[in-house]
Amino acid sequence: MASRALFTISNNTKNKTLTAHSIVTLARTRAFCLTPNPANRNNLHSRINAVGDPSFSVAPVLQQWVKEGKDIKQFQLQRIIRDLRSRRRYTHALEVSKWMSSSGLEFSLSDFAVQLDLIGRVDGLSAAEHFFTSLKDQDKTEKTYGALLNCYVRDGLIDESLSIMKKMKEMGFLSSPLNYNDLMCLYTNTGQLEKVPDVLLEMKADGVSPDKFSYKICINSYGARGDYNNMENVLQEMSSQRHIQIDWGTYSVVACHYVKAGLKEKAIHYLKECEKKVSKDALGYDHLISSYAHLGNKDEMKRLWDLQKSKCKKQTNQNCIVMLGSLVKLGEFEEAEKLLDEWESSCKTYDFRVPNVLLIGYCQRGIVEKAEAKLQDIIKRRKTAIPNCWSIITTGYMNKNNMEKAFECFKEALAIEAENQGWRPKESLFSRILIWLGENGQVEDAEAFVKLLRTKVPANREMYHALLKAYIRNGKEVEGLLESMKDDEIDEDEETIKVLSLRDQNS
Repeated sequence: MASRALFTISNNTKNKTLTAHSIVTLARTRAFCLTPNPANRNNLHSRINAVGDPSFSVAPVLQQWVKEGKDIKQFQLQRIIRDLRSRRRYTHALEVSKWMSSSGLEFSLSDFAVQLDLIGRVDGLSAAEHFFTSLKDQDKTEKTYGALLNCYVRDGLIDESLSIMKKMKEMGFLSSPLNYNDLMCLYTNTGQLEKVPDVLLEMKADGVSPDKFSYKICINSYGARGDYNNMENVLQEMSSQRHIQIDWGTYSVVACHYVKAGLKEKAIHYLKECEKKVSKDALGYDHLISSYAHLGNKDEMKRLWDLQKSKCKKQTNQNCIVMLGSLVKLGEFEEAEKLLDEWESSCKTYDFRVPNVLLIGYCQRGIVEKAEAKLQDIIKRRKTAIPNCWSIITTGYMNKNNMEKAFECFKEALAIEAENQGWRPKESLFSRILIWLGENGQVEDAEAFVKLLRTKVPANREMYHALLKAYIRNGKEVEGLLESMKDDEIDEDEETIKVLSLRDQNS
């Protein structure tokens, strides 16, 4: 999916984004694949889901299934591919698609388009172009052309995208708004927002009815340029289309632009329109709550939080994170503490992402001591914190230039890494600590820290330079350290020579 944000709708202390290309890709995916029924997943689906690491192949799972004498239907594999794509497990999705095409099962024109898209994501654009070229003429349909166009858009290639659009028009393959939407995404992603409305006009001139995604992308293009009159004109046109049901997300996009522009009355008007469409959608309430947080309206946040609790089947940890983040944004730490207590009393599994919102808030306000006290209290009442909790506190102390405390807290993060094997420390944190240890730390502290760090990060020059500085300051011989450095295939550079020159200054 495209990485550049087109629609920014905050639902946390950080901005979450909904990209125009994401919208189009989602629609294209729905067109290519059957919709999965989670309640009807069979054991094959479960077995493939169990292969979580993309470096492991799922082909043996499929082969074993057949070896056991069990049938595999086309629709089963289509559902599996659809599910894997929705969770961005593109490598495994491509494996299943290739297995499906080589196994003798029926392979539809939509399946070719899906495989082309997956090849572009996994193997790159050149591989996708080669696959497209290798297709028989009867397999080169609007869907496969559209999939190739999507690859070009994803890579931000304007000339190639326009060329294939022209080819599709000549072949009568532009019957769907998806391809025009892709082009609008391309212009948005490449900063050519002024060209987006022209594509909408072209679409209508070609006799293709815009869908809700077409209008959303165009609405956003006007809003991003501050052309609010035309933004509302497009919204009005969209509302007049009988085949389109405006959802809460559309009003949220409009409200977001007014919030960012500081036009409070307009923002509130469209947030009210958004609320009318939310119904029982918890995500919609999240967007509303965080939008009102940007407007500084705590009363509306609390009202919507209560509505979310009463109207939605359940509130997830993510919903709590949004509300906590909104309270923290307004500096309402007392109420945030109460909400955290409420969540802790009812949660079945302790998700440290929730209290982390409060810890970050305290650190950003410069009261890192309170954040650490809160974390220590949670640990006493719960269990070992995850490394990220201690990284947050480390950052807080660094921002106050208290490197001794930062060092102690980061050691806590490294010490619990065994239970969190997927965690990787931020280079910006451990680099500063290494520099500090080299200039101020004791040899034993530096050695212990590097030993811990190497359980998560390969040996590097920074580690050795920190140790060298600590050794030299404390009058310890460095020959053994230099030998270890060579063993780790780290050559001396100008910085190393500069560090070693400190020996002469200390002699």
